Amino acid sequence: MTTMQFIMLFIVAAVAGMGSVLDECQFHRPLVACTLVGLVLGDVTTGIILGGTLEMLALGWMNVGAAMAPDAALASVVSSILVIVGHQSIGAGIALAVPLAAAGQVLTIFVRTITVFFQHAADGFAAKGNCFAIEMCHVGGLLLQALRVALPAMAIAAVAGTDTVNSALASIPEVITRGLQVSGGFIVVVGYAMVINMMNAKSLMPYFFLGFLIAVFTNVNLIGFGAIGLICAFFHIKNLQRELESAAAGPVRSGNPVDDIDDSDLM
Repeated sequence: MTTMQFIMLFIVAAVAGMGSVLDECQFHRPLVACTLVGLVLGDVTTGIILGGTLEMLALGWMNVGAAMAPDAALASVVSSILVIVGHQSIGAGIALAVPLAAAGQVLTIFVRTITVFFQHAADGFAAKGNCFAIEMCHVGGLLLQALRVALPAMAIAAVAGTDTVNSALASIPEVITRGLQVSGGFIVVVGYAMVINMMNAKSLMPYFFLGFLIAVFTNVNLIGFGAIGLICAFFHIKNLQRELESAAAGPVRSGNPVDDIDDSDLM
């Protein structure tokens, strides 16, 4: 790994760490983070494949209130480094992403506890009317979140691909790696369930089950599924438009309350 790649990798990891708490530009999502890491390390294809697979696992991972979700940023960056630089299989990267996400969850809680200091400091600066110092408190908290992902990523990047790391990863029993892959598959289902439950869109459930049936009983690839989804979305939106137009039009009124009485109401 060249010096420029090392610097760019540090920047990508730092941005992913900040994105995990900002939840705005979504740079911490596996599909984005893994792709950027693959771009920096010269293997975009592997980054996209790994990121797309991990994105299915992390689909339902989100911070809700004080509840911290597993850390997708750390898992995405470190697993991408191990797969690309460490020459590990994508399956091994997926298996390692699950414990990495749990470790990142503990780490982000620790960092958020430290940032309480910045919050109290900002309260003091607010009482004095020092807006610049308040902004620096926000920047300081973000920098800690950036280092939370960047420092472990740099440590892994420095030793990834060495004989010690490769032998350590190879010594992991297959029952553990295979078990982590299976548990990752369960997490995909849980993620979909969380998203559908949060959407509370019962009208979309037939399309959901239709996709599973097509996947089980046919050999349609992802491109075919995408086309089927677009067609279903087109007709579903058209149906919603007709319903909204009918509801907006409403019954025609004559202006005379007596004439507007429906005969069926008198039966």
